[in-house]
Amino acid sequence: MNKARSPSQYQDGDSMSYSEKESLNKLPEASNWPTFFGTGEYDHMELIVYIYGLFIDVPSIPDYWITARINRESEGNASIRYTEMKGIHGRRNWPWWKSKII
Repeated sequence: MNKARSPSQYQDGDSMSYSEKESLNKLPEASNWPTFFGTGEYDHMELIVYIYGLFIDVPSIPDYWITARINRESEGNASIRYTEMKGIHGRRNWPWWKSKII
């Protein structure tokens, strides 16, 4: 089981392991991620395909580093829905979120 933590779980004075830093450094800048608005029939597919590409390019990324970015990359209805779902269901892994987005 991967025990890596998401960047938001680190407190002052904590440090990431070398492999966690390497994985995080391989993630593209947030500005390069597709934005998900939750409108239109296929609005979500670009984000899902992009995330699958990340798992292929950087297989060591813990999936909750990906799920932590979902809200940041969502706007409008998608952001509202994500916030509601996270409030109800708490932290969930990428397969769970993917099933809700699709």
